Amino acid sequence: MEKSVKSGGRTVEEAIQTGLANLQVERDRVEVELLGDSADSEYPVMVQLTVRDSNPDDFAPASASMPISTIAATPTSDAAQAPTTTQDVAHSAKQVLETLLRGMGIRSQVTIHRETQDNDGPDFVLDIVGADLSILIGRRGETLRDLEYLARLIVASRTRSNERFMVDVEGYRTRRELGLRELAKRMADRVKQNRQPITLEAMPPNERRIVHITLQQDPSVKTQSIGEGDRRRVMILPK
Repeated sequence: MEKSVKSGGRTVEEAIQTGLANLQVERDRVEVELLGDSADSEYPVMVQLTVRDSNPDDFAPASASMPISTIAATPTSDAAQAPTTTQDVAHSAKQVLETLLRGMGIRSQVTIHRETQDNDGPDFVLDIVGADLSILIGRRGETLRDLEYLARLIVASRTRSNERFMVDVEGYRTRRELGLRELAKRMADRVKQNRQPITLEAMPPNERRIVHITLQQDPSVKTQSIGEGDRRRVMILPK
């Protein structure tokens, strides 16, 4: 059986799933390394998956000069030491994210926010603050979502916790959510006036969800998603 493989995709998750299919192993049997951009690759995201022969050491802090290195997707061996409260998980997640950022060579700080407006949203938010952090956001927030995915993968492995958290950069996603809510309400008012459906710009799943939730209690309009893949959009229609 092949021990290591490089694979690509439009997102980290897609690249990992492609690699797992090639290796024909489960996710918990591999270590994942996020590779840099390659001019020879047709994919925006490249990862390397390596099958472990034995149990890896616990996730260790990276040095400031180290690249994003091997990420072990296995739980901590000492279940008794696993965090059991939201506060414990939040601090563990903060440490993991800081380690990833150091490995990327990005100088920043991570703060924890536990107050969220959406009861169905995350249990806490990790907000990254610093200078020149636009590289962490990427096109339509794709890089930020990939970073959040990696952090969640490691934290879930270490803590065996179901706590949900969001990774943000200087409040970018919070501001984006507020903007989407305002946009949804404005477009809904226009639909009510004209009695004609309106289709919004293409959005990733988490942003489409914000629009759906914002208008789900409105008695005069309804929403539905149309399109495929990256071109999937929300349509607002009169009831």
